[in-house]
Amino acid sequence: MLAKAHRIRRGEDFRRVIRSGKRVSTPYAVVHIAAGSSDVSRFGFIVSKRVGGAVVRNRLKRQLSELVRRHLPEAEPRDVVFRVLPAAKDADFATLDAGIMPKVMP
Repeated sequence: MLAKAHRIRRGEDFRRVIRSGKRVSTPYAVVHIAAGSSDVSRFGFIVSKRVGGAVVRNRLKRQLSELVRRHLPEAEPRDVVFRVLPAAKDADFATLDAGIMPKVMP
C-alpha cells in the first residue's frame, strides 16, 4: 500500500488532475498527469463498476498501487490519476506493468 503522502484522496484533487492534466491512453487505463502540488508524487485510482464487481475493482487498485510503489523511487514530483478500463480485469500483474508504467514513468 502507498503511504498517505503518496495518495490522492480528496475529490477536488482528482478533479484538478483530470481537468488540467496531460492525458495518456494505454490499453488498460487512461492516465492523467498534472504538475504536483507538493514535493512528492501522489497517485489516485478510479475503477468504475463497468470494470467488474467489488472484488475485481479492489484487486486492480491493489495491483496498481503495488506497481506505483515499485516505481516510486524513479518518479518525478507530480500528481497522477489512473482511470482503469474494463480490459484491465483480464490482465495479469506483469502485463499491467508492461502496458501502463512505461508511459507513466519514463
